Amino acid sequence: MTLATGSKSSDATDARSADFSPLQGGLLLRIRVACHVRALKRASARTPQRAFTLIELILVLALLVIVTSLVVPAMSNFIRGRALDSEARRMMALLHAGQSRAVSEGMPMLFWIDEKNATYGLEAETVGQKGDAQAENLTVDATLQIAVKGGAGSLTTLRTLPAIRLLADGTVDEKSPSTVQLTDSAGVSLWLAVTRTRTGYEIKNSDK
Repeated sequence: MTLATGSKSSDATDARSADFSPLQGGLLLRIRVACHVRALKRASARTPQRAFTLIELILVLALLVIVTSLVVPAMSNFIRGRALDSEARRMMALLHAGQSRAVSEGMPMLFWIDEKNATYGLEAETVGQKGDAQAENLTVDATLQIAVKGGAGSLTTLRTLPAIRLLADGTVDEKSPSTVQLTDSAGVSLWLAVTRTRTGYEIKNSDK
């Protein structure tokens, strides 16, 4: 009798478990989610959404204009300065290359400068019918101007263009220009000036 009673109780539990179907479980889950969503909506309704006002936007734009007006001129000066310095160093590198060629090949080299077309280059003073295969021809940065200054008597020229004559011993001929001036659009200049010993040129911030 006892076994029979236990069996009936177990059967009743299984029946109740069977009555709680997956459909009912899904319904309960949806009810809980809906309640949670409504609670969030009520909470957000109590918290006011704050947006930018017109005055705040105007202040931000004014600050941007002020910062831009301070930064742009400084950046422009920096870029111009970099162009001027870079061109001066490029010219110095070509002069050094010309001195090395003059010494190694045992013949003068001419570093010519075309002020009108803002170009300069390097080639051997004496060339064959085919010309100088190692000749260089470079263009000055578009924001810069180039000018030749000074010299002892009549300047050395190549095809009517003023030229620096680099001798076979690596020194600079006395009839070569004493300075080459590079000037940017703001009027700032750098000079390539011949050294006192005439062993080359150096970059200076003035023509003295």
